[in-house]
Amino acid sequence: MSAEEVLFEAEAGMEKAAEFMMHEFNAIRTGKASPALVENIDVTAYGSSMKLKQLALITSPEPRLLVIQPFDAGTTQDIERAIQESKIGINPAVDGKLIRLRIPELSEERRKDLVRTINKISEETRVRVRACRREAMEGSKKLQKEGVITEDDLERAEKEIQKLTDKQVEAIDKHVTTKEAELMTV
Repeated sequence: MSAEEVLFEAEAGMEKAAEFMMHEFNAIRTGKASPALVENIDVTAYGSSMKLKQLALITSPEPRLLVIQPFDAGTTQDIERAIQESKIGINPAVDGKLIRLRIPELSEERRKDLVRTINKISEETRVRVRACRREAMEGSKKLQKEGVITEDDLERAEKEIQKLTDKQVEAIDKHVTTKEAELMTV
């Protein structure tokens, strides 16, 4: 393994952590209807667990309404049950083959809870980024001990790893600020 490979692996791990955070942020509702709110809910249908987006068309015809149209009408009850059991806290209204989800206005208290949730998710992401940094630093030191890279190369690699870490943490903070502002907007 070379210093470039260690750096590449660290960058890939950090980006993966940031992508996961963004995915989690999409599932946190802001009072606006977004298919991302429900598309990854696990639904037990046909004897196995599937994502809602695999079983139905999810649209947002109005800012506070989601309409779920199952591909197979037989899965409507399964989808309804999965939504009720999920953590989104919205009761589905079944209308024949369609399922409607009215997104209620968020209270101030709920907004603050969601901001705390976002901060918790972002801190977990920062921890993952720092873990990638630590692994890359250890990998670089191991390469230097094995004689693959010199001390100067080790120092350069450590600086690059730190730059990557700082860049990712800055991007995480930026996303958190944006999501907080989105949540606190009435």
